[in-house]
Amino acid sequence: VSNEQAIERLLEIMRQLRDPQLGCPWDREQTFASIAPHTIEEAYEVADAIERGDHENLRSELGDLLFQVVFLARLAEERQLFAFGDVAQVIVEKLVRRHPHVFGTEKISSAADQNAAWERHKAAERMARGAGVLDDVALALPALKRAEKLGRRAASAGLDFADAPSARASVDSELRELDQ
Repeated sequence: VSNEQAIERLLEIMRQLRDPQLGCPWDREQTFASIAPHTIEEAYEVADAIERGDHENLRSELGDLLFQVVFLARLAEERQLFAFGDVAQVIVEKLVRRHPHVFGTEKISSAADQNAAWERHKAAERMARGAGVLDDVALALPALKRAEKLGRRAASAGLDFADAPSARASVDSELRELDQ
């Protein structure tokens, strides 16, 4: 079976599961909100298989995670928001845009340089959307992961302080500026 055939079969199975008359009752009553926790759980199971070096299980867990993407895309398609192909197209465009050293003429010589370039691309995209540096940090991240990401984003915006007195001095300076 080719990759294309397998994907088409998966999309067809999802359509059948959600069919209003002949589909699965459980699958038919699901919503974005009810599926989201399953998606998170599947992502954790992928991470667990990687951590354990269990490549056979990884294949299965990646399938479960892909099914979550297909399920959510199907829900969106039913609401005429977008379809699975649109999801694939958006990531294709994003990957090409964020890798000009591969798909364009930019030169990047190390993974560290690529990480910096990736963050610059993401910052430019946020700015183009009118979003602030902290606006798109997911609320659903585990608390410690979210705090780490917020800290990195704040540091990238110049809000990185060596100690509490330095942070306080910056806040005081901003308050004086506001008062003026």
